[in-house]
Formats: sequence, structure tokens, C-alpha cells
Amino acid sequence: MKDQKEFMREAIRLSIEKMKAGFGGPFGAVVVRNGEIIARGFNNVLASNDPTAHAEVDAIRKACQVLGTFQLTDCELYTSCEPCPMCMGAIYWARPSKVYYGNTKADAAQIGFDDQFIYDELDKPLPERQIPMEQLLREEALAGFEAWQQLEDKKAY
Repeated sequence: MKDQKEFMREAIRLSIEKMKAGFGGPFGAVVVRNGEIIARGFNNVLASNDPTAHAEVDAIRKACQVLGTFQLTDCELYTSCEPCPMCMGAIYWARPSKVYYGNTKADAAQIGFDDQFIYDELDKPLPERQIPMEQLLREEALAGFEAWQQLEDKKAY
């Protein structure tokens, strides 16, 4: 069984290799299950024109495909940097048993990847946020929720 430092070194290696290849920022991640890497992810924002293509999200998506599941409860995630708010959301939905990270969010901010504005926005009431949010057609939208509640073979998550 490989040790934790080897897994983190692989996440770091990916962050540097893929960044130098022009895929995106210097971020890499690996998902480990039973002492083996089952998925590797890296920041692919620039190459894919996808703002959600962060290393952690990429690794989670790949691991879920490999395992045929939407949760990673028996896996660990190693990421070269403390996850951003979007990646934290994905991590909590995927439910890995533990997350290891290298750089801190303060380290990332020092090189131009500052997510503090997102944390600040989440604490503001909706009317005070920079991107306006307006509720529309709630009564019609509730039809989907009602259908979900009545679905007999749904799989809760």
C-alpha cells in the first residue's frame, strides 16, 4: 500500500505538469480507494472553456465513473490546494472519508486565485449580492418537487 505522501506528490505532479501543458491553473487531485489511485484530476478550465473544470471536480467525476456510484464514502481525496467553495460543495456531495491538501487558500490568493469574494458573497442576503438573483415561477417549479416526493422508486442522496 502506498503512503499518503506519495498520493499527495502525485496530485502536486499533476498540478505542475498539466499547468505547464496549458490546461489551466496549478491544481491537481487524486482519489484513492484501498491504497490505490482510482482517478486523477487536474485543472482544465482554460483548455475546456469550462469554469467548473477544477481538479477536485475532475477527479471526483472520474472516480464516480470508475466506481459506478455517485458517492465516494470509502475513498480519500488528495488535492494540491485547499479546495475552493465550488469544490468544497462537490466534495461534500461526494462524501469522501477524508481530504488531504497541500497549499492553503491563502497561498492560492497570493498567486491570483482568491476565492474570498465568493465566501463573502455567500454570507450576504440575496439582494446585496453582486450577481442579482430573482425568484421566478415558484409555483410552477414546485411541480418537479411534488413529483419527486411521490416517486416510489427514488434513490435518496
